[in-house]
Amino acid sequence: MIKFIFDVDGTLTESRQQIDLSFEAFMIKFCCTYDVYLVTGSDRAKTVEQVGLDIYNRSKRVYNCSGADVYEKDVNVYKSDWKPSRRLINFLSDELDYSMFPHKTGNHIEHRPGGINFSIIGRGENNMKYRKEYVKWDVNTTERILMADRIKSEFPDLNIQIGGQTGLDISDNDKSQILRDFDSKDIIHFYGDMMLEGQNDYPLAKALKDLGGYPHHVKGWEDTRTQLEEFSEFKLRGLYV
Repeated sequence: MIKFIFDVDGTLTESRQQIDLSFEAFMIKFCCTYDVYLVTGSDRAKTVEQVGLDIYNRSKRVYNCSGADVYEKDVNVYKSDWKPSRRLINFLSDELDYSMFPHKTGNHIEHRPGGINFSIIGRGENNMKYRKEYVKWDVNTTERILMADRIKSEFPDLNIQIGGQTGLDISDNDKSQILRDFDSKDIIHFYGDMMLEGQNDYPLAKALKDLGGYPHHVKGWEDTRTQLEEFSEFKLRGLYV
């Protein structure tokens, strides 16, 4: 059976933004035709805010928090009990102090089931000007890569992945854990925008490829739509909107 797995940020939506209305209609029809699964580093509330309840509830399963908090519609079918140590929290607080980025607002350490998201600018920062400034800062300084290396060196048993535009996802597992719920006979296509080594879609993309699946790297929701439209079976079903 063909199954489709989608990342959310940068794949179905712009980072931290709501889904484009025309693409939402497109994806609702897609969900009615194929088995669709979502996997995201965000929690349930943020995912619903981004993709809407229709897509969320029409998906077979939604793997929030990189698979540590799993929902079927509004039913929580699995939740990890992992908690960060005080030593890790203190280490991240020191990293925040060391950063020279001038705008530090919002929630820097966001606790989620099975992990945390660490952000220098802060997860609650919705000022797009400051977010764009941090993206440029990170490109020029490779701050997140360097922080990830330091955290990994100090906490070798943890998974540290670059997630979204501003954060680091830190947990005891990664997105590849969701493959436990799929059958070896399934034909799986996974769409994500962060598939380079060290990014948070990479573990699932690599594990899936090793199993004979099909990871698809995309450059945004428009690219996701274009790639989906290229499936001849999809075209024949007349699902354009």
